[in-house]
Amino acid sequence: MAGRGETPGPRLQECQHGCGTHLGDIVSIFFRFISGNLARDSSDSELELSAVRHQPEGLDQLQAQTKFTKKELQSLYRGFKNECPTGLVDEDTFKLIYSQFFPQGDATTYAHFLFNAFDADGNGAIRFEDFVVGLSILLRGTVHEKLKWAFNLYDINKDGYITKEEMLAIMKSIYDMMGRHTYPILREDAPLEHVERFFQKMDRNQDGVVTIDEFLETCQKDENIMSSMQLFENVI
Repeated sequence: MAGRGETPGPRLQECQHGCGTHLGDIVSIFFRFISGNLARDSSDSELELSAVRHQPEGLDQLQAQTKFTKKELQSLYRGFKNECPTGLVDEDTFKLIYSQFFPQGDATTYAHFLFNAFDADGNGAIRFEDFVVGLSILLRGTVHEKLKWAFNLYDINKDGYITKEEMLAIMKSIYDMMGRHTYPILREDAPLEHVERFFQKMDRNQDGVVTIDEFLETCQKDENIMSSMQLFENVI
């Protein structure tokens, strides 16, 4: 497993593969976020809660909500607590953590969109519960669950549709995050071209928006996306 000092090094072709690859990047970042503590012995019978101000739900409840074992949850919590002693991650902290993996670019905007996807209740902070539920979907969820999570990320205003404006904002943030050191060098109109290709493929009825049904149907017929969905299964 790579250490914190290394970067995922996304390439141009990865950016062009679509939602499956972006889920992989998300999983990679969060796995690195907690991986330094996963190898530790997990013999404690319960989570260590005394050092945090926000106490997560009990192990049994989290185990029922996720596809992690008790031992995995304990290890995940140790990593989370070491990075976030208060038990909560606000957006500024989240951006700081995420940007460490993309020093060659500006990950601020993409981290903002990603933060909102993990902040399920919209209260401005990611709790340990939010973290492990989202991570469980990305690591162990069904293809349907992973794609729904990705749709929620792209649906910025959460109205049930992905518009070209929303997709363009996401794509610009991804290209900004990749930085100017990609090969071949990205053209300024590359994000817009990506969006046009996305809508040509996804917008089945050509009404200018992509619904969850269109998104699911198209992604599940795309071999590249489906193979990307399998990359991080059982990584822990």
